[in-house]
Amino acid sequence: MPLSVKKGIVEPEDAALFRKTVGDITPLADQNRITPATPSIQTRVRSTTSRHTIADTLSDYSSRGSPADFLRNGLSRLTIKKLRRGTVQDSLDLHGSTGDAARQLLQEFLHHAVQNQLRCVRVIHGKGMNSRGGEAVLRTLTRNWLTQHPHVLAFCAASPEAGGNGAVLILLKSGA
Repeated sequence: MPLSVKKGIVEPEDAALFRKTVGDITPLADQNRITPATPSIQTRVRSTTSRHTIADTLSDYSSRGSPADFLRNGLSRLTIKKLRRGTVQDSLDLHGSTGDAARQLLQEFLHHAVQNQLRCVRVIHGKGMNSRGGEAVLRTLTRNWLTQHPHVLAFCAASPEAGGNGAVLILLKSGA
């Protein structure tokens, strides 16, 4: 028998049927609850104070599409393998950002990482599961922007436990 819900109101007969079906319940005791572990890398919220000092040089358009992996000319394919095993030094989460906001956040993040001499960083762009049509717009844009950035030497998809296809690991130039 289906429940009849009108604008969030449950009919009394349906509520009684639910209570009868579920029966008596007992809340879990506090000692039986598991406290979730905190992630080892804290994603920082970027301030808007430096937004106007970094030039917006990245284009949204690419004739090549967005590659799964990227490697600058002259670098060995072993670089990608080493990047996958590398230690992430900082992380940026672009979930929920519009294209323009994501581009600006990415540029600020990469500028900050280069200024602090970080070599391996992660950008979480999501898999596009909540996008219209399931299209991963931020993934495509992010990877396109990274191929244009002068300090990006290589990037690849993160390991499944670090975000999989919803995140990218980036190798930055040292001493830039």
